[in-house]
Amino acid sequence: MVRFLLSFIGAVFSLLTVGVLAVALMVGALFWMYARDLPDHEDLASYAPKTISRIYTGEGRIIDEFAVERRLYAPADEIPDLVKQAFISAEDKNFYTHPGFDARGIIAAGIEAIRTRGETVRGASTITQQVMKNFLLGGERTGERKVKELILATRIEKTLSKEKILELYLNEIFLGQNSYGVAAAAQTYFNKTLGELRPEEAAYLAALPKAPSNYHPVRQTERAVERRNFVLREMFENGYLDRTVFDAALAAPLRTVQNGDYTPYRDSLPPRDYFTDEIRRQLSENFGEEEFFGGGLTIRATLDRELQAEAARALREGLESYDRGLGIWRGTGKTIDPALLEREADWREALAATEVSRDVEGWYPAVVLKVGTQQMRVGIEGVRDTAEDPSIVPRSDIAWMRGSFQDNFKSGDVVHVRRLISDGQVLNWSLRQVPRIQGGFVAMDVNTGRVLAMQGGFSYQYSVFNRATQATRQPGSSFKPFVYAAALDSGFTPATIVIDAPIEVKTGAGIWRPKNASNRFYGPAPLRTGIERSRNLMTVRLAQEIGMETVAGYAERFGVYDRMQPFLANALGSQETTLYRMVAAYAMFANGGERVAPTLVDRVQDRWGKTIYRHDIRRCTECTRNDLPAGRAPAIVSERERVMNAITAYQLTSMMRGVVERGTASKVINLPVPTAGKTGTTNDAKDVWFIGFTSNIVAGCYMGYDQPRPLGRSAFGSSMCGPVFNDFMKLAVKKYGGGPFEVPPGGYFIKIDRYSGARLPDNASGPNVVAEYFRNDSVPVFGLAAVIDGGFAMGANLPLFKPGEGDEEAPVEVTTSSGRKARVGPKANFGSLSSGGLY
Repeated sequence: MVRFLLSFIGAVFSLLTVGVLAVALMVGALFWMYARDLPDHEDLASYAPKTISRIYTGEGRIIDEFAVERRLYAPADEIPDLVKQAFISAEDKNFYTHPGFDARGIIAAGIEAIRTRGETVRGASTITQQVMKNFLLGGERTGERKVKELILATRIEKTLSKEKILELYLNEIFLGQNSYGVAAAAQTYFNKTLGELRPEEAAYLAALPKAPSNYHPVRQTERAVERRNFVLREMFENGYLDRTVFDAALAAPLRTVQNGDYTPYRDSLPPRDYFTDEIRRQLSENFGEEEFFGGGLTIRATLDRELQAEAARALREGLESYDRGLGIWRGTGKTIDPALLEREADWREALAATEVSRDVEGWYPAVVLKVGTQQMRVGIEGVRDTAEDPSIVPRSDIAWMRGSFQDNFKSGDVVHVRRLISDGQVLNWSLRQVPRIQGGFVAMDVNTGRVLAMQGGFSYQYSVFNRATQATRQPGSSFKPFVYAAALDSGFTPATIVIDAPIEVKTGAGIWRPKNASNRFYGPAPLRTGIERSRNLMTVRLAQEIGMETVAGYAERFGVYDRMQPFLANALGSQETTLYRMVAAYAMFANGGERVAPTLVDRVQDRWGKTIYRHDIRRCTECTRNDLPAGRAPAIVSERERVMNAITAYQLTSMMRGVVERGTASKVINLPVPTAGKTGTTNDAKDVWFIGFTSNIVAGCYMGYDQPRPLGRSAFGSSMCGPVFNDFMKLAVKKYGGGPFEVPPGGYFIKIDRYSGARLPDNASGPNVVAEYFRNDSVPVFGLAAVIDGGFAMGANLPLFKPGEGDEEAPVEVTTSSGRKARVGPKANFGSLSSGGLY
């Protein structure tokens, strides 16, 4: 019996041993099979997650950020212990002691599942396992994935430190509200850095990985607080919080940005505008969208915040002035249900949800509450109606528009208003509307191409289309300087005589007869007069003489066009281009003829701080010297390409100064430093331009409807864009200065008569006397000794005009529909769309 019992026990033991061995072999085989094709866990050592790319001003202030996954990467040594302890308590209390998996946790989870017959399946994954799942395996819930997860978890524990594993986890996890990682989540929920978090806030973040949407601070407040308190209890039981701190945190309310307890981080940033959006567009093309939106780039913008604000203000004021002159009220086109107007809380909530422009400085969205005959009562977003500041629009404010209050408004209309203030006193609230006419403005440094200001329309929130860089329009007469530049480089001088007389050109569409803006002819005149008075006929003759292929070559060299069609009409600016290209090209006139590449970005650094792009490649050879004489700047060595002769650049600049001092822009440009520029108005005034520059800054303005149509008889580049340029440049000159344009060596001055081109004595003076700069190696011919006709004959008995007579007819004063006086110019009733610029 004893022998039998011993034999039985031996048999059972053998079976058990064989069974255990078999199970071990099976498990080993299973793990070996799954371990063969696992991802390389060592790649995690060089983990580079998608992080936010940020744009900074030169002073280091953040002005915008872009991201697909909103993540701020925080190294382990920058994550406070409080945050680490909260997540360890919530997710893996044995994190620092287990080898990558928690055997006791797995067994407990299995027992719980069996006990509840599968109704309760408790997660048993460690933080290490979650890292493997999130980074290498994906989220499918299968036994195969679990086996792979365990294998990789044990491997990674041998490769990386616990702190590095925790760093990966805390930066990768999704915590709701498009926030990835704890640093971004702290900003999203509390507008705080990690170091500023309180225990109850850290515990709330640690409650989120399980299911962020289930613990939303507004929609699921009770569940969120319950889960947060669970984490706090775990932290207390694990010894991370003392009793006093634990009790205070447990009793604290759940205060978040989403509840309105803290201001959102986004409110600390300026509204997105055309400048930063254009950076996005350009860098996405250069680096790729994936790198831009996820590469954690640090972008240093060229933006001057003060000049940007002034550019936006000046352009908006110009566009609004034209729009109000039409006398038509259109409003926003948005309304609020009149039934909601009875309760202030209701209409304020509805107004806040209405999509209208909120990025125009000084403008407030408002809703019409009551329409009267002499005034209109409005409810204004963010403003309380008081006796001292009543939300009233008086009848006098709508004198500019056709019709009465009752004709144009009804209760529930959403409008824009702004305060009118005089001497610090609020006068009243004034109605405003986004104009239909649009435009663009660009200003840049003439020596570096750094864009200091860019406004691509009236309001970015109203229309994101950037009319400074994306709208291609006819530049009109603002293109003429390139014709004159080609002529000056071809042997002509500012005193060369060109005939201003009728021309007929045979084209495929018939006979083209270009004319001057005034519909008059002025006979022989020097080049200078041609550009100062923007003579179309002289420009066409000049282009015909030097050849449109030569003109096209210059336009392409300056970057105005990639490929210019050599049609004669294009000499008057009929081929479309962008304001951005034109302003960059004018910068090369201003800096003496050196190529500059326009840029909105000074420098781009990758996530590790390595510079991957720098714009300015000039070398400062004396920047480290301490013995520079007072008042002398260090020498800057430029190796940039020269696109035009320096003397040509100076001659052209001198002639364009005449445009500002005596020519088509003389009545609107008034700056305390030497200024040059050129107006541009296309046929039927569908596009109006002005581009000008000082010795430091070049700026340009364009206006027109997005769907081109005439702006009216009184619309000119000088009268519409000129004031915008002048207002902006007052601040630019005050901030950046300006001085005489540098005279290059290799030439000499001779005084001439600007009407006849005749040479005058050196002591001559008077309004018609100008000092022209000639090359040393040239033999200038003066007067009618050499006349350029471009191959076109000048007819006899033309109604030519005397020197000193204006090109334009005198404007006529009329009374508008609102009873106000206005001055209207002559009607442009000649030419065709293809003929380009007027003046």
